[in-house]
Amino acid sequence: MPKNKSVKETLRQGSIPIILGPTGSGKTGISIKLAKVLDGEIISADSRAIYKGMDIGTAKPTKKEMSNIPHWGIDLVEPGQRFTVADWKVYTEKKIKEIKARNKVPIVVGGTGLYIDALIYDYNFKGPTGAKIGDFEQKSCSDRTEIKGDYLIIGIKWSTPELRERLKARIDQMFCEELYEETKKLVQKYGWGSGAMKSNIYEFAWKYLQGELSIDEAKERCFYEDWHLAKRQLTWFKRNHDITWLELEKIYPFVLKYIQNE
Repeated sequence: MPKNKSVKETLRQGSIPIILGPTGSGKTGISIKLAKVLDGEIISADSRAIYKGMDIGTAKPTKKEMSNIPHWGIDLVEPGQRFTVADWKVYTEKKIKEIKARNKVPIVVGGTGLYIDALIYDYNFKGPTGAKIGDFEQKSCSDRTEIKGDYLIIGIKWSTPELRERLKARIDQMFCEELYEETKKLVQKYGWGSGAMKSNIYEFAWKYLQGELSIDEAKERCFYEDWHLAKRQLTWFKRNHDITWLELEKIYPFVLKYIQNE
């Protein structure tokens, strides 16, 4: 890297960092840390964070955690409203262009593997942008041989026992009065007709509030739901050989070194 160019200037000409990993792996913290030093803006690649009103239960970053870093891809639709991977791809590509036009660095962060694959391998979709996931061309879906763009793809690596303990600790923190109030509001507004309501902690928090589960039973069921999600995410990611897997504490220095060596 020429000595007269800063880290941020070099990155703007090169790779878009993508930070991925299973639920509970620490994506929020490391992405915000990188965004601060790279003058970046974060785009969420999380299929649960798109829903309005689902904040605590989907572990969205709080305003304090965001640290005045712009975040995109959050609170896009109402629970139950249709929003496909094709919609997300169109939205994200538009945001990347807008962020670059502001002379900032787009950083894509999330755990939804299909979202990320659709972006980096430029999956083609049939029909309108509202096409269903199963509608995109099979040739594009099976093709992970060539990245269609300049991306630095980093996966957060944890051992199985470490990740399990992280998930348990997060669930302990999430079961609180704020979650219960959020759950009540969501149930009152949307009921249980939406798959979004049944795909995370709200179901177990509601059963606890109704006396159907003890607090320990609710936490245990929530943990196994999250653990199965994490395993599904890791299975998906392991098919992608373009991911560099690193322990959380090694990601920050690795990204900076990679950029400086561009």
